[in-house]
Amino acid sequence: MHPPPRRRGGVRRLSAVAVAALALPLTMLSTGTTPARAAAVQCSVDYRTNDWGSGFTADLTVTNRGSDVIDGWTLTYAYSGNQRLVNGWNGSWSQSGSTVTVRNAGHNGRIAAGAAVTTGAQFSYSGTNTAPTSFSVNGTACVGAHQPPIAVLTSPEAGSVYTQGETVPLAATAAAADQATVTKVEFYDDTELLGTDTSAPFTLSVGRLAVGAHSLVAKAYDSLGASASSTPVGITVASGPAVVASPSQLGVRQGESGTFEVKLSKQPSANVTVTTARASGNTGLSVSSGATLTFTPSNWSTAQRVTVAADSSGTGSAVFESTAAGHAKAAVTVTQLGATKTYESRFLELYDKITDPANGYFSPEGIPYHSVETLIVEAPDHGHETTSEAYSYLLWLQAMYGRITGDWTRFNDAWETMERYAIPTHADQPTNSFYDPSKPATYAPEHDTPDEYPSQLDPGVSVGRDPIAAELKSAYGTDDVYGMHWIQDVDNVYGYGNSPGKCEAGPSDTGPSYINTFQRGPQESVWETVTQPTCDAFKYGGTNGYLDLFTKDASYAKQWKFTNAPDADARAVQAAYWADLWAKEQGKGGEVAGTVAKAAKMGDYLRYAMYDKYFKKIGNCTSTSCPAGTGKDASHYLLSWYYAWGGATDTSAGWSWRIGSSHAHGGYQNPLAAYALATYAPLKPKSATGAADWAESYDRQLEFYRWLQSDEGAIAGGATNSWAGRYTTPPSGTPTFYGMYYDEKPVYHDPPSNQWFGFQAWSMERVAEVYQQTGDAQAKAVLDKWVDWALSETTVNPDGSFRIPSTLRWSGAPDTWNASSPGANSGLHVEVVDYTNDVGVAGSYAKVLTYYAARSGDTEAADTAKALLDGMWENNQDDLGIAVPETRTDYQRFDDPVHVPSGWTGTMPNGDRIDSSSTFLSIRSFYQDDPAWSKIESYLEGGSAPVFTYHRFWAQADIATAMGAYAELLE
Repeated sequence: MHPPPRRRGGVRRLSAVAVAALALPLTMLSTGTTPARAAAVQCSVDYRTNDWGSGFTADLTVTNRGSDVIDGWTLTYAYSGNQRLVNGWNGSWSQSGSTVTVRNAGHNGRIAAGAAVTTGAQFSYSGTNTAPTSFSVNGTACVGAHQPPIAVLTSPEAGSVYTQGETVPLAATAAAADQATVTKVEFYDDTELLGTDTSAPFTLSVGRLAVGAHSLVAKAYDSLGASASSTPVGITVASGPAVVASPSQLGVRQGESGTFEVKLSKQPSANVTVTTARASGNTGLSVSSGATLTFTPSNWSTAQRVTVAADSSGTGSAVFESTAAGHAKAAVTVTQLGATKTYESRFLELYDKITDPANGYFSPEGIPYHSVETLIVEAPDHGHETTSEAYSYLLWLQAMYGRITGDWTRFNDAWETMERYAIPTHADQPTNSFYDPSKPATYAPEHDTPDEYPSQLDPGVSVGRDPIAAELKSAYGTDDVYGMHWIQDVDNVYGYGNSPGKCEAGPSDTGPSYINTFQRGPQESVWETVTQPTCDAFKYGGTNGYLDLFTKDASYAKQWKFTNAPDADARAVQAAYWADLWAKEQGKGGEVAGTVAKAAKMGDYLRYAMYDKYFKKIGNCTSTSCPAGTGKDASHYLLSWYYAWGGATDTSAGWSWRIGSSHAHGGYQNPLAAYALATYAPLKPKSATGAADWAESYDRQLEFYRWLQSDEGAIAGGATNSWAGRYTTPPSGTPTFYGMYYDEKPVYHDPPSNQWFGFQAWSMERVAEVYQQTGDAQAKAVLDKWVDWALSETTVNPDGSFRIPSTLRWSGAPDTWNASSPGANSGLHVEVVDYTNDVGVAGSYAKVLTYYAARSGDTEAADTAKALLDGMWENNQDDLGIAVPETRTDYQRFDDPVHVPSGWTGTMPNGDRIDSSSTFLSIRSFYQDDPAWSKIESYLEGGSAPVFTYHRFWAQADIATAMGAYAELLE
């Protein structure tokens, strides 16, 4: 399966005068290396094995714990049994008797202070396999195998409720490995240090916790300087003794009943009677048993059940309150579903799994992770990163929840979470006031491969005027941009500490950290990226931070830069449109009005995605001397691959920049969002020309689909106004769309951006939504042909298992676009190379068929949508959601080299060295501590390809909202 899309950042405009004092000449990178000195080696060795009974692999990490560089190393250790070397890697391995010797390889001989290198080997043995106890590097004994300590928070219990002022007893067990000792345990409430205990048993009594929810963590430190945190434990502090109810929301179908559990938060001195009754809402719901429950001083913490019955006709939600004298009440929202609303019940059941804190889809801040699992490499290179895509799916999920339950607080809360963590604050983009719309950015060409970077800035290339900056400032009273940055390191695994409002706070920071990845041409896959901070203060990386890996200039300034993924912001607008419609149907439009207004603002700024990268005129731009735009003539009115903005971190430096993108991909268009922003009053932007621009974009997007539609029906890649990303001349005969050139695989080539069927489903789902809402004839024409093709390539078996397209192969090209007489595209063809049971894509595909069938009456589309949803529900459920096993042959690329120019050296925040010998893994050594790493290690050593069952947030949300859409339109 091809992963979700990736994006790339842009080039900044420099004021040379302002940055001269901050920059260092490039020559310093090659002459500033400090030679190694003869000094006593200080080291530690981490030794880990994967043992299968008759053999094992040993993975060793050698860490330089001294203050001097180790320049060339030889590691020695001995076994006590009959272990025999088979082969080794990342070093020259040999064995004499029981003694093993490893000499560094050419690429890992230098270990900077605080840095580490890894090496490994395979051994055979019989009998016992006792680990070695002592290691030496260059003849000096090292500290024993370095394993971090283990910390477990044993008190309080997860879900406990305490009374304000009541002492909360914190207790932890902690153990150090390999002869180290635990020196202290710190106790935290989220990021606030509550206290420290330096001796076992490790305890702390806290009586000052405020009323509300708290995430408690214990962090243990050992005598070798290593530390590790416990799994967070969530508790609630109430203003007094409280009744506790679980779950907090429940779905009950007409004529049926459901239950929730009730208990007390603390032991009473006498019997307590808890009464449960409907407090507000749907009168068709009532308590049928458990209305009065008695809790004693001995059974107060044992849950008892309350049963709620639904009548045979009503729908909607009711709030049930469980009350007791002297106790804070508990509230449960119960939603009555239609008697036949099987798919609404499924939505709520899957929604419960997604939102259950124990299942791991969300960070403590409420941010959706890319996936529950941490070891996953796709567009995000770690599972506990997140994307603006995930935030937009959260909005969609909560909008559907509001439609089914009538509760709109969660939709509003989701927007607030997105606004707080994904939209840069003023402190993150502090120099926008210096932006000059007449000089948006300095040109730098894009190149074909990473080894052609850094790219030379060229101020001699003309750039156009930004025609919307002034009207945006006039409309919203700020110079700041209101759009999501596309990727975050939610757990600060890399250690940049670029959390909102902070610039490179570092590894000790907690919470989400802004990062950037792709920046070096279409061939740069995720396996070839160097992850860097959005705010580059030269604290990490090389002399100039990471900037000189990407652009070449005479000097460099500390700066911030953000990149927006237009498909995600458009999806957020799409979710807001549905939320407003559904809330108004319930008479609750006022509850979401404020959030919908923010979505209109986001859509206003999203127009930056309509512009050529350097605001050059659209059409027939085949050299860097092609004319600069003077206004809307630089707009292609499509949703491009990105827009980006940045500037100096020094608020007196006096420069900032903004760019659009010249590349438009079929999979990124969203005519539903364009329709809403152009015609739907609550979402019309405040700016002078925003609504008109979106009206133009709506027509242009539908034309774009028609132009890209193959003879069979699938939608091809896209178009560009800057061939090869540097305004060069395309091959003779390349067809055009309003002067933009057809690009079979826009933006990236590894893997090709046009081959994933998921882009087909994502994109056609938006077309199907706008068709269902408007009956637009152009949308219907595209869908009629696409649905016929997709259904012909879909198989649903009698047991519910299914196969849908996965990888597509393209040939030919579309006809040059003629709006008055579109061509038939008889020379543009698609072939399905292979098929998949990818459940996330199937959920999106089911939505296409659902919305299409609801308007067209196509029974085959409706039946296939139902079959896909039923098949997933019956065959692919697990405790966390709906997922299928995936074989990841691409994980052999963990050892892929990452291009770093010769002579360029630097370090990641954790000390990983960056140089011309770097690999994907070598600058991400944290992966070797992942619980799933042994599966990758075995594969890299020649074993079978690893199999993972991933729970991606976007996929679960796609499936859940597909259930909700089917219930609304076809059930």
